Amino acid sequence: MIDPRKFELEAELLSVLAQPTRLKILYFLQDGEKCACEIHPSMTEDASVISRHLVKMREAGILDSRKEGVSIYYWIKEPRIFAILQTTDEILKTATQAKAREAAGVL
Repeated sequence: MIDPRKFELEAELLSVLAQPTRLKILYFLQDGEKCACEIHPSMTEDASVISRHLVKMREAGILDSRKEGVSIYYWIKEPRIFAILQTTDEILKTATQAKAREAAGVL
């Protein structure tokens, strides 16, 4: 029997990913560690909003951070998160193709 807590934990992790700004941050950090001072200007949201998203992803174990003087640096702690995103992209592509075939009357 599957532990019911497993479903709660999976839902919590997926809910952290289910936010466009957080996804933008993840892709921005994909190539390595960045200072929060670099992340904030690359986003359209307020710095306080970005900071809350960074904290949420750090608490979820997706990101990690370190403080250097007054600067905070973030990086991807769990790079396997990109496998989830890649799979999501593949599912979306397949679904889009299926809808296009349906619309064209091809099954």
